[in-house]
Amino acid sequence: MYFVYALVSKVDRRIYVGISEDPSSRLVEHNSGKTQSTKGFVPWELFFTRAFATRIEAREYEKYYKSGSGKEKLKRILGAIVQRIE
Repeated sequence: MYFVYALVSKVDRRIYVGISEDPSSRLVEHNSGKTQSTKGFVPWELFFTRAFATRIEAREYEKYYKSGSGKEKLKRILGAIVQRIE
């Protein structure tokens, strides 16, 4: 099982999208500074995951969520989460 996941930086609310077999442990790696592209924006919070049977299928959706329309969809999801919390 592969997951497309999205993180939000608590520093500046930027969104990072990736693929992992274990998004929770991947979050720990991001927050420990082991990932070059995210270490400058620690801490990160996991706010979205979607499961796929194959890595190929997950990669296609990762590409979508990294695109303009995919990022906008993630921003709407994040906005809805924030509104529920407040």
